[in-house]
Amino acid sequence: MRRCIHAFLGRMDYAGAMDLQATCARRLKEGGEERLLLLEHPPVITLGRNASREDILFGDEALRARGVSIAPADRGGQVTYHGPGQLVGYPILNLSPDRRDVGRYLRDLEEVLIRTLARFGVGASRIEGLTGVWAGDEKIASIGVHLSRWVTTHGFALNVNTDLAQFSLIVPCGLTTRRITSMERVLGQSVPLQDVAAILVPEFASVFGREMVPGTGEGAAAERGAGKDRRVLREVC
Repeated sequence: MRRCIHAFLGRMDYAGAMDLQATCARRLKEGGEERLLLLEHPPVITLGRNASREDILFGDEALRARGVSIAPADRGGQVTYHGPGQLVGYPILNLSPDRRDVGRYLRDLEEVLIRTLARFGVGASRIEGLTGVWAGDEKIASIGVHLSRWVTTHGFALNVNTDLAQFSLIVPCGLTTRRITSMERVLGQSVPLQDVAAILVPEFASVFGREMVPGTGEGAAAERGAGKDRRVLREVC
């Protein structure tokens, strides 16, 4: 069974998280170990490879006034929002030789999220033809991935205690007729992000058949980027 090192990193800026992913992916290709990075971002709108600027409904000045930045992303998908209270997962995995199927990988990520939500009493499922996880007909988690030589980056975003009003800034994932929800809205109470991460890790191990090993970056300080704190790279990757 392959080892996968996991770490909950607290709040990390988007650019720093992209740098950290790139470093972890490079090291994995060079023979290093797999990683599952769990964190949250400050408010940011990201544009995937299929994104249209028209799906951002406010101008740059209005977004800045709300404390929201914009960043390109080399993942699949369209426009989405990341922010505090949202558990973001970046699996850095090698799908070779036995899991070289992008569709299967997407379904496996969905399965991890569905099982995690069930542990908290949130009924969630897939909707045929759409990527992500749904509570009823409302989207509770988004997925967008990138693969290079079958090594994965990017991943999923699960709305735990997310400020759902921020999604009014965009057309999320190009879906004009679907609402966004969160665990907090479904349950009627907030859930500590780290508690969700702790439940998600064993579900990830079960679905992907990995031995999950805590990284020494567990519980890292909030509000930082990998470029600002190189200790994160040494500890986690």
